[in-house]
Amino acid sequence: MPTEEIISLFRDIKVIGEYEDPVQIAAKLEQMQDPDFVASVSDDTAVTRGAKGILEALNIFQDQPWLYGTHQFGYIGLRKSSFDQPQIIQHAGAIEPDRTLKKSRINIRLDRLHIEKYPGGGTHNVLVTFAARNQVAEIQESVSFSQTYRVREGHSAGIAGYPVFIGLNVGSQGVAFECSTVNVKNEEDQTILGALESSPFQSGLKLLTTAQPAIAPFTEITLGVVKLLAQRNENVAVQKFYLGLDFDQAPMGVSLAEGNYIAVQVPDETAINWSDWVYKPDMGAIVRQEDYSATLPYNYVIFRVSRYEE
Repeated sequence: MPTEEIISLFRDIKVIGEYEDPVQIAAKLEQMQDPDFVASVSDDTAVTRGAKGILEALNIFQDQPWLYGTHQFGYIGLRKSSFDQPQIIQHAGAIEPDRTLKKSRINIRLDRLHIEKYPGGGTHNVLVTFAARNQVAEIQESVSFSQTYRVREGHSAGIAGYPVFIGLNVGSQGVAFECSTVNVKNEEDQTILGALESSPFQSGLKLLTTAQPAIAPFTEITLGVVKLLAQRNENVAVQKFYLGLDFDQAPMGVSLAEGNYIAVQVPDETAINWSDWVYKPDMGAIVRQEDYSATLPYNYVIFRVSRYEE
């Protein structure tokens, strides 16, 4: 399955965890007036006073969830047990593919957006963008959908089942898409976010089995807005991941099946052992198997794949 164009859709978006120069990170935190950063620097160690002050301040932020550049992917299957029974969580590469989804249509819905900690502090305006390739006959058309959510630090957005792509066409090799999040703090950009909350953007992107001429300009506009906001001084891209779902059952691949996929921003690819965690349907939360009061201490996105029905 060709993936170059999918990957390139977000090529201009650089998340803060990809910044190579500590000075860039410090400058971004100062622009956003991050409360932790501001509190950590005195007049003598302000960003404008030299590299030493910058490095001293950044030592405090080495283990911040927003600085991680890696994602781990988990999977929760369709519920088959009673509502009060915990459901196991598997590594997304360890599941069986559902080959009945080959050349079918699926829905993608956003079930959870959890902000453990983002730069800027307080309540965050988070612009979430999904992009994919819609397989129509022999043509693959780029599609994207953006929506903004207001989330307090340490909390999840008040959403479940939010439509992203309705009727996405799956190719014979599977489907691939990517996601990015941008923390929008620039007050002048609130009008743009307001436009994304208007009715045309509220119901997800409904896709057909034939090519739609209006899709291309719509996608270009939404991606253009995302890239513009990500580059503004007081805004910052925090998460970005690409996920190809196929039917190969390759050891390092991820299979396509109905259920929930969890994308967690982590410090390294071994940070989470999924066998230590379960989903509690009666709590509606992912918790540690040995301690139901312990929740995932990371930023994460959970999306759902389901079969499309007319």
